[in-house]
Amino acid sequence: MTENRAATWRKRRRAEQPMVPEAKFESYYGKPVLNAPVWHSPDIPGYLFLGGLAGASSVLGAGAQATGRPTMAAISKAGAFGAVSLSLAALIRDLGRPKRFLNMLRVLKVTSPMSVGSWLLAGYAPLAGVAAFSAVTGKFRLIGTAATAGTTVLGPAVAAYTAALVSDTAVPAWHDGHREMPYVFVGSGATAAGGLALLAAPAAESGPARTFAVLGAAVENGAFRLMQRRLGMVAEPYRTGKGGKYVRAGEILSAAGVAGALLTRRDGVLRRLSGAALVAASAALRWGIFHAGMDSANDPKYTVVPQRQRADGQKS
Repeated sequence: MTENRAATWRKRRRAEQPMVPEAKFESYYGKPVLNAPVWHSPDIPGYLFLGGLAGASSVLGAGAQATGRPTMAAISKAGAFGAVSLSLAALIRDLGRPKRFLNMLRVLKVTSPMSVGSWLLAGYAPLAGVAAFSAVTGKFRLIGTAATAGTTVLGPAVAAYTAALVSDTAVPAWHDGHREMPYVFVGSGATAAGGLALLAAPAAESGPARTFAVLGAAVENGAFRLMQRRLGMVAEPYRTGKGGKYVRAGEILSAAGVAGALLTRRDGVLRRLSGAALVAASAALRWGIFHAGMDSANDPKYTVVPQRQRADGQKS
């Protein structure tokens, strides 16, 4: 009798359903767990894209000058100055007033990517302007060479620091990708700089631009795919929603641009089309990263699930 009662109790226990419903990834009053950055499009994604284009173009322009390609050097340096000027304008527009940018220059805080980036831009932009003026007009060549050397040193940092800027936030799709994000941003900047030179430079001088763009695209796409694989479910916003659409567009444009750059060395129209595609691919990726990050900040599951997984891993 006792054994029958015990068996019956076990059956009932197995048949019991949990009284607490499955947890949903919600927060009080439907609010996100995180406060998303108060950044807006197109200002901030444009700022991210143009900074990468500027920094990489300075490096390409210095290489063109050193190898006797004056037209490509002038185009790259002018592109760098134009891009950093527009990048600053986009940043100031998002800040709301120029005084806020100047206030960031009152102190240098090495632990703040925004503070370091502001000082980088403040030092880089005048040098880029001098280098571009000298290359385009042919005047003040000694000063222009010194300015070019300065932009060559600061250019890589200008192209990369925005990766640290977004990764230093609590936004899951950005912060969790901090290992690969600098390679993605630098590669994307090189893709855009090489594409700009292919778009505007003469065919006889465009060889290094082609190599620069193809290598940049390889680094960008390789690092981005590695980042998505490592992030797991946190990478979902890079494949869905508005961010996913931009990322897919960037992948298509990048593939078309690389194919065109490798296969069309003499055809001016196709070479320029491939250059335009590479520039557009770099821009699309930055817009995709921006929107994916904002989506991940607004959806509680991208914050809650990784935290639970880390906690379970520590317990085990």
